[in-house]
Amino acid sequence: MLLISVKEGDSMKKKQIGILQMILCSVLWSTAGILMKVLPWHGFAIASLRSLIAGLTIAVYMAVCRYRFCFTCKTLLGGFFTGSVYICFTMANKLTTAANAIVLQFTDPVFILLFSMILFHQKIRRRDLAVVLVVLGGITLFFFDQLGPSSIAGNLVAILSGMLMAAMYLAVGKLELHERFSAILLGQTFAFLVGLPVVIVTKPVLNAVTISSLLALGIFQLGISYILLVKASTTCPPLACALLSAAEPILNPVWVMIFNGERPGPFALVGGVIVITAVTAWCIWDEKTKREETGVLAAGGSQS
Repeated sequence: MLLISVKEGDSMKKKQIGILQMILCSVLWSTAGILMKVLPWHGFAIASLRSLIAGLTIAVYMAVCRYRFCFTCKTLLGGFFTGSVYICFTMANKLTTAANAIVLQFTDPVFILLFSMILFHQKIRRRDLAVVLVVLGGITLFFFDQLGPSSIAGNLVAILSGMLMAAMYLAVGKLELHERFSAILLGQTFAFLVGLPVVIVTKPVLNAVTISSLLALGIFQLGISYILLVKASTTCPPLACALLSAAEPILNPVWVMIFNGERPGPFALVGGVIVITAVTAWCIWDEKTKREETGVLAAGGSQS
């Protein structure tokens, strides 16, 4: 009995640590908007140098923890989608508001649902379809504000970022821990190499502000945050991870508004509330349904 209590206590402690890791991860993620707005560089240049520093951070962590690097088709595919997310999100931040960029990327659970239905023939339920329609309606509102061509392009790139993030989660979701870190490291390498020609051509200005912002982006906002994400995903319940990650689209535009004065348009604000609420509610609903179905199956098994 005492042994069971000790095991339950250890399990609860690990879960609490995982939740704290996920909270810190979301807070670090949320700093992307303001740090990218500070850098007067081309989006590809920021993505490249940010990923260079983040990649070195993750490589050091893997070496210290003795996670072996794994180069396979699975990690390569995961790395491609991961690196593509980094590039698209950075470009979206440069083309549209930080609020639009992060909220539109937050639609990734809906794209996971759609991809699962199309690629894996997963049956879509009525409530799933309802969420998709509500989120699409929220996305539409982002294009009702008086936007220039670059802002519209930024919104489209942000939506693409959400699609790529969904593909990334599907690609790395079933990988082992060392494979996940390997995929993330490959993603950093991919983003660095794709943006490197722009770095060479544009020759970004380096000073105290740009260097400190770049280091913060690479080490903390992208490097350490993804280490925390991978670690948290092993102990923090999926629902908790999904809900805690909602702190990013809420905090991201707040930091930008406070320190940069950038404000999203009224339609974007309404659309953002719709998207965040719908996705969060769906995560809670879906997790509750899965638990109920698991309970029914378990009860049926015990009766037989």
